Amino acid sequence: MAIIKWDPWKDIEGLFDRYTKTSGWPQTRGQDLIATGDWAPRVDISETPEIFLIKVEIPEVKKEDVKVTVDNGIMMIRGERKKETEEKDKKFHRIERHYGSFTRSFTLPDNIDPAGITASFKDGMLNVEIRKTEEKKTDAIHIDID
Repeated sequence: MAIIKWDPWKDIEGLFDRYTKTSGWPQTRGQDLIATGDWAPRVDISETPEIFLIKVEIPEVKKEDVKVTVDNGIMMIRGERKKETEEKDKKFHRIERHYGSFTRSFTLPDNIDPAGITASFKDGMLNVEIRKTEEKKTDAIHIDID
């Protein structure tokens, strides 16, 4: 039987990750968020030989309230889900959905074509397709030390 070293910090981090996952907070996994918002929509990122595909789940957000930008190899997706206006005779018993602004940022790899990025929005899903280019291969070089 192998002896496994116990790391109490890993247990605490796992507990915190489970808590933030159920609360809808963004998962950072030890990384700093480039930008923050009131909430963070869920995303799926997939890859084929030709493209990267980012699917962002943003129900009840209007297309006009979403902006996608690319600057210095960072893609930013920003938007806002507006809160329903209160009606005089309507009483809420529970509100679990998040409202307000959101920001998600992604570092893009070197083998993409920024001009080949397209986005579509339908039924509360934002789909961003990022076309790949041929990977730039760099030859190893020898550096003389003085």
